[in-house]
Amino acid sequence: MPELPEVEVTRRGFAERIAGARIEAVRLGKPLRWALSVAPEMLVGRTVTAVRRRGKYLLIDLDAGLLLLHLGMSGSLRFDAVLPAAGTHDHFDLVTDRGTLRLNDPRRFGAVVYAEDEASPGAAKLLGGLGMEPLGESFDFEAFLAGLRRRRAPVKQVLLAGDVVVGVGNIYASEALFLAGIRPTLAAARISRPRALRLHGAIRNILARAVERGGSTLRDFSNVDGQSGYFQLEATVYGRAGEPCRVCETPIKQLRQGQRSTYFCPKCQKS
Repeated sequence: MPELPEVEVTRRGFAERIAGARIEAVRLGKPLRWALSVAPEMLVGRTVTAVRRRGKYLLIDLDAGLLLLHLGMSGSLRFDAVLPAAGTHDHFDLVTDRGTLRLNDPRRFGAVVYAEDEASPGAAKLLGGLGMEPLGESFDFEAFLAGLRRRRAPVKQVLLAGDVVVGVGNIYASEALFLAGIRPTLAAARISRPRALRLHGAIRNILARAVERGGSTLRDFSNVDGQSGYFQLEATVYGRAGEPCRVCETPIKQLRQGQRSTYFCPKCQKS
């Protein structure tokens, strides 16, 4: 699933190029997870003013309203002046005078939803429960610590839940916990203030590095120009079960948490 770094890489790939573009047509393919919530022809003539990100949602601001776009489990975007004819898994085309933005999603868990503004019921339903942005100034340590102390669940599960901090997906949670020296099974409420501070910094560090590397490509993620990400090639623990830890050479262990694979070093992450 594309996580925050992959979504941010995607945003950066077309945000400047599409800003100021006038919508000329909207093409819909097979139904996605949620309906567009507006007749496609109603978007024709509107102008794209900016592209933002909130967690794993892309917010395409228009001169009237906005589009909320989610890549789901397997979605990816392309933006170019000329694209080939839409294929079986191409489910949304936003045709503008600067190029076409296309959503390809084989599993159709992605979505494009129109809302009048972020306060409208549809947008609030999707965005209202999201936690702090880890790459922005709003990622306040005291609020992060308070959020951890309210939760008795294992810290890895709390990070994935997205209501304390948003966008720390499975790969990046394992990597951040390793960098902070915290075992993923430790209850979030038991993490001391100094260790929470290390985790706060590790989350920022790992996600920023992932964005710089173009995200992670484990199956089918690619950016708007069709290029793969490379962060997974330098992962310290994720996907390395049985291999030696890059720090202490202890074999990396794997366990299942909430039906997701977790990787950790039993020596570097004792508790």
